Amino acid sequence: MVDKPLTKVRDLTPNSKQVNVLSKVLSVGEPKEVMGKFGDPRKVCEAVVGDDSAVITLSLWNEQIGTIAKDEVILVDNGYVSLVRGHMRLNVGRYGNLSKSTEAIGEVNSSLDMSQQEFESERRSYGGGFRDRGSGGYGGRYSGGGGGSGGSRERSDSYKRY
Repeated sequence: MVDKPLTKVRDLTPNSKQVNVLSKVLSVGEPKEVMGKFGDPRKVCEAVVGDDSAVITLSLWNEQIGTIAKDEVILVDNGYVSLVRGHMRLNVGRYGNLSKSTEAIGEVNSSLDMSQQEFESERRSYGGGFRDRGSGGYGGRYSGGGGGSGGSRERSDSYKRY
């Protein structure tokens, strides 16, 4: 069935790619229309899925919506994790596959929700480094509160002078 070992939900990280996750569907939300990266309207629906280790929010896009229901056991084959406003989302993606499974899953551990943790440092590492060269202070956006942005502005002003 699966050529790669299964990954437990609690072992997913913001950098997880090409993972196979067997989980039980706890809930399926209502579809919403959002604008894609290129201005195209897309539909997204969020479902909460989990195994005996934890739960996570699964994003279903367009044709994936309506293919799963509460209490079904599903397999995300070749999935990946993305960050949505700093929170992890499991995705099937273009190269992945979502299917129903006949395998049984025991008690789901809903006390650990992997999508509740915020990964602000991950955003900073993607946004700060290469993009703020010459932009005059892009990094200040991610520098956090408490006076940290003031120092960032001073540094970006000094970059502008040279």
